[in-house]
Amino acid sequence: MFFKKKLEKKTYDKLRKKPVIKASICTGEQVAGFKDLSTGAFEEVMLIKGPEDLVLFREMYGIAGEIEKIY
Repeated sequence: MFFKKKLEKKTYDKLRKKPVIKASICTGEQVAGFKDLSTGAFEEVMLIKGPEDLVLFREMYGIAGEIEKIY
Protein backbone atom coordinates (compact mmCIF):
# COMPACT_ATOMS: atom_id res chain seq x y z
CA MET A 1 0.00 0.00 0.00
CA PHE A 2 2.77 2.44 0.88
CA PHE A 3 5.54 0.93 -1.18
CA LYS A 4 5.58 1.00 -4.95
CA LYS A 5 6.70 -2.16 -6.70
CA LYS A 6 10.05 -1.66 -8.39
CA LEU A 7 9.76 -1.72 -12.19
CA GLU A 8 11.80 -4.55 -13.69
CA LYS A 9 13.74 -3.35 -16.74
CA LYS A 10 13.72 -5.80 -19.64
CA THR A 11 15.59 -5.79 -22.93
CA TYR A 12 14.94 -6.89 -26.49
CA ASP A 13 17.12 -7.36 -29.58
CA LYS A 14 16.81 -3.99 -31.34
CA LEU A 15 18.46 -5.31 -34.51
CA ARG A 16 16.05 -8.21 -34.98
CA LYS A 17 12.81 -7.05 -33.36
CA LYS A 18 10.73 -3.91 -33.40
CA PRO A 19 8.05 -2.86 -30.88
CA VAL A 20 4.51 -2.79 -32.30
CA ILE A 21 0.91 -2.58 -31.11
CA LYS A 22 -1.32 -5.24 -32.64
CA ALA A 23 -4.90 -3.94 -32.77
CA SER A 24 -8.10 -5.75 -33.66
CA ILE A 25 -10.27 -4.00 -36.23
CA CYS A 26 -13.47 -5.56 -34.87
CA THR A 27 -13.11 -5.29 -31.09
CA GLY A 28 -10.47 -2.59 -30.73
CA GLU A 29 -8.41 -4.82 -28.43
CA GLN A 30 -4.73 -3.85 -28.40
CA VAL A 31 -1.74 -6.03 -27.55
CA ALA A 32 1.82 -4.74 -27.18
CA GLY A 33 4.69 -6.88 -28.36
CA PHE A 34 7.54 -7.28 -30.77
CA LYS A 35 7.59 -8.09 -34.48
CA ASP A 36 10.51 -10.17 -35.76
CA LEU A 37 11.97 -8.24 -38.69
CA SER A 38 13.18 -11.34 -40.56
CA THR A 39 10.14 -13.62 -40.20
CA GLY A 40 7.35 -11.15 -39.46
CA ALA A 41 6.24 -13.21 -36.44
CA PHE A 42 4.56 -11.33 -33.59
CA GLU A 43 5.60 -11.99 -29.98
CA GLU A 44 2.89 -10.90 -27.55
CA VAL A 45 4.06 -9.21 -24.34
CA MET A 46 1.06 -7.56 -22.67
CA LEU A 47 -2.56 -6.47 -23.16
CA ILE A 48 -3.08 -2.70 -23.46
CA LYS A 49 -6.25 -1.75 -21.56
CA GLY A 50 -5.55 1.97 -21.38
CA PRO A 51 -2.90 4.68 -21.74
CA GLU A 52 -1.23 3.71 -18.46
CA ASP A 53 -0.53 0.19 -19.80
CA LEU A 54 1.17 1.68 -22.87
CA VAL A 55 3.32 3.89 -20.62
CA LEU A 56 4.24 0.81 -18.54
CA PHE A 57 5.25 -1.11 -21.71
CA ARG A 58 7.45 1.79 -22.84
CA GLU A 59 9.10 2.06 -19.41
CA MET A 60 9.68 -1.70 -19.11
CA TYR A 61 11.63 -1.86 -22.36
CA GLY A 62 13.00 1.70 -22.58
CA ILE A 63 11.10 2.54 -25.78
CA ALA A 64 11.06 6.15 -26.97
CA GLY A 65 9.26 7.55 -29.99
CA GLU A 66 6.26 6.23 -31.88
CA ILE A 67 5.19 2.59 -31.82
CA GLU A 68 3.72 1.29 -35.07
CA LYS A 69 0.20 -0.20 -35.02
CA ILE A 70 -0.51 -3.31 -37.06
CA TYR A 71 -3.97 -4.74 -37.75
